[in-house]
Amino acid sequence: MSKYDVTIIGSGPGGYVAAIRCAQLGLKTAIIEKYNTLGGTCLNVGCIPSKALLDSSEHYHNAENSFEEHGINLKDLKPDFKKMVERKNKVVDQTCKGIDFLMDKNKIDVHHGVGSFVDKNTVKVIDDKGKEKELKTDKVIIATGSKPNFFKGMEPDKKRIITSTEALSLNEIPKSMIVIGGGVIGLELGSVYARLGTKVEVVEFADSIIPTMDVTMGKELTRVLKKLKMKFNMKHKVQNVENTGKGVKVTALDKKDKEVTFEADYCLVAVGRKPYTEGLGLENVGIKTTDRGQIDVNENLQTAVDNIYAIGDVVRGAMLAHKAEEEGTFVAEKIAGQIPHINYNLIPGVVYTWPEVASVGKTEQEIKASGIEYKVGSFPMKALGRSRASGDIQGLVKIITNKETDEILGFHMIGARAADLIMEGVVAMEYRASAEDLVRMSHPHPTYSEAIREAAMDATGDRSIHV
Repeated sequence: MSKYDVTIIGSGPGGYVAAIRCAQLGLKTAIIEKYNTLGGTCLNVGCIPSKALLDSSEHYHNAENSFEEHGINLKDLKPDFKKMVERKNKVVDQTCKGIDFLMDKNKIDVHHGVGSFVDKNTVKVIDDKGKEKELKTDKVIIATGSKPNFFKGMEPDKKRIITSTEALSLNEIPKSMIVIGGGVIGLELGSVYARLGTKVEVVEFADSIIPTMDVTMGKELTRVLKKLKMKFNMKHKVQNVENTGKGVKVTALDKKDKEVTFEADYCLVAVGRKPYTEGLGLENVGIKTTDRGQIDVNENLQTAVDNIYAIGDVVRGAMLAHKAEEEGTFVAEKIAGQIPHINYNLIPGVVYTWPEVASVGKTEQEIKASGIEYKVGSFPMKALGRSRASGDIQGLVKIITNKETDEILGFHMIGARAADLIMEGVVAMEYRASAEDLVRMSHPHPTYSEAIREAAMDATGDRSIHV
């Protein structure tokens, strides 16, 4: 029987990062993964494969719509979706093999199989052949992630009524698709197919898409996606989804509670994700889950059992890979006796449409509700020379500051490379910078980052230069 200082159950971004950090700190570490490949949802059927398809479909969209303007003429242009999926699979394979390499490099023992608690210091692993073994361990980190969510009446059959997992590997480009949910997953995958010619219609319960982000971002992204001919049905309550054999029929109640129907080739159910804790044997160690399926943890990410920790999608907070990574690092360092730090307010959120949407800090609606007096500075991407040169003129930067102190409270943007540019906001807010601080920093010209400085100028005294 093997004995470890730390055993991690789950090898997604939270789990494998926790394992590496534990090993770096001198702890004998094991990681358990139920599937044959490491990396969890993110690397296998989430973040990485979706970005591969987003990039491929955007290349095709640009070739079809903007290459001629750049003096590039093409004949007989058509998408080869099978090739796009093959490339996506290759990217996934390379990335997962990279995790294998990191496990070997850091001398982390990998155990494939389903891990479950025997007691608080013993974890049983059953592999796909039914072979069983037990690991003794001082500490355990639960990092089992999440799986696609659905509500009554919209149960996926994985044929016509699909989740994000199936949407990444369809055998065809559908003529039409209904997307239930106007959040990150639905809009990213919806935009993939819209670029390739699929008629995409979004059905959303809320009154705006990406409802957890700043309201300005939702309005701007709606305008952007409508240019891809995506249609939006807000304030609609889905009642039932039916596989009709060669397609789907979605029944919903509109904002006036009138029954309406939508028909398409496929229905993508993208109404969020739910924690995955099945088969862990939590009852054997006295750990209970909440009504949302989450594991309760304290400020140190400890569960009700002091040597068992939980991180990532199985605990409270945003279901983000980088949030899980931060928590994995935090727990590893806590176990090793260090004093780690996470500022949950400054974990950025990103939507990888094109243009991208990125946000950190408080939204305007949150700040308004708090009663703090604030000021908003904004700047349109179309006013940048760099944006005009590349043709990426859609979007804006929005910076919200404390009216009295000028400290940045919220940082929101939609535009080219927003996913990368948001880190200027994260760094500024981590050090409690003011908008004036950003103004005083030189930004290279011509770059998309100049929009940040111009928005900061607007926030500090209506002094943007280029509008």
